[in-house]
Amino acid sequence: MKRLIYILFAAAMLLGAGCSKDDSRQKILKVYNWADYIDESLLSEFEEWYYEQTGEEVEVVYQLFDINEIMLAKIERGKEDFDVACPSEYIIERMLKNDLLLPINKDFGSTPNYLGNVAPYIQNVFSQIDGSGKNPNDYAVGYMWGTTGFLYNTRYVTEEEVSTWSALWNEKFDKKLLIKDAFRDVYSPLLIYANQDRLRSGEVTLQDLMHDSSDESIATVEALLKKAKPYVAGWEADFGKEIMTKEKAWLNLSWSGDAAWAIEEAEAVDVELDYTVPKEGSIVWFDGWVIPKYAKNTKAASYFINFMCKPENAIRNMEEIGYVSVIGTPEIMEYMSESAVEAGLEQAQDLTYFFGEGADSVVINPVMYPDREVIERCAMMHDSGSRTEALLAMWSRVKGDNLNNWMVIVILLAIGVMIVVGIIRKIKQRRQRRRRW
Repeated sequence: MKRLIYILFAAAMLLGAGCSKDDSRQKILKVYNWADYIDESLLSEFEEWYYEQTGEEVEVVYQLFDINEIMLAKIERGKEDFDVACPSEYIIERMLKNDLLLPINKDFGSTPNYLGNVAPYIQNVFSQIDGSGKNPNDYAVGYMWGTTGFLYNTRYVTEEEVSTWSALWNEKFDKKLLIKDAFRDVYSPLLIYANQDRLRSGEVTLQDLMHDSSDESIATVEALLKKAKPYVAGWEADFGKEIMTKEKAWLNLSWSGDAAWAIEEAEAVDVELDYTVPKEGSIVWFDGWVIPKYAKNTKAASYFINFMCKPENAIRNMEEIGYVSVIGTPEIMEYMSESAVEAGLEQAQDLTYFFGEGADSVVINPVMYPDREVIERCAMMHDSGSRTEALLAMWSRVKGDNLNNWMVIVILLAIGVMIVVGIIRKIKQRRQRRRRW
């Protein structure tokens, strides 16, 4: 009898501990996002706003990732219970195919629903995601978007030279060329470049090419990249924009968000940079908020996504990180237009695709908001599924095992920083020991 009582008591204790653990988890919101991709002061403000809206306390635990695939791998294993993540469009597509997402609850009670502030253009593009029978807009809400093109130094590079992707193998840019270390963002534009005749004849469409990862197409792009490789100074993941501002490189195959940041930073040191999308066409990319399958606090997750869609928060995020929000309200257009005019910009853009009627002639930063004509020659990337390994193998063959000079410098700097940090820690430890003595 005593043994039975002991077992029941132990079971009750375990059950109570489990309930306590679950209760505490409901007061935590785990957010998984790219580095330098939010105004972090909004995190604490969300905690306050959430309490005001629901009467419930929540603490945001904010974690970072640098590569889509690393984020995905952690969620696929089911060992990470992130409540909100911010993957790119092709990863959202893969997560939907693999049943790794939960639908976003859009019923916020008395709290306003800000999700409708997302521009119809973004919602339409998200609907092109292959949701395997699911409506992608039920499982993902856009966050930031942009294009892929050329960031270039106007002192050394003409607008005509970067009007085509063939600038990549222009010997004038020998060791002055940087390429984004993102195989999809490089593969897709070059596939568009290689298929100009077929596109003009109507044999294929841009969307067709975004699904094409055949051996033949991979070989075509690989040949173009190997043609460019002798002139490449570095394959950069994030340091390219800084190198461009220092004029160590003249041309960078880059994302528009990085370009906008670099142009502003360069202006402060009298370096003139600009950005363009080559005439052959390119890609539009998107990142969006999702709720992973193993999330523990789906309520706070939905509210967080709603909070990020408030126009004032979208503006703050854009000011902080330099990328463009998917929010398409009049407040956003007015704010961005006023900023462009203050900066001395004069060229008007047709942005009816994004802001709707009445936005056919808006003075706005064309790097951040491309004209309709540019958007019409761009397309969204898709998940390559089982062909991903073939694309990665091609990318590895192109880059090779040899380290370029820029990568060597970056690695040496990283090692140097680690050594300095180690020395500082040892000095602090010694001082602390002396104080104890």
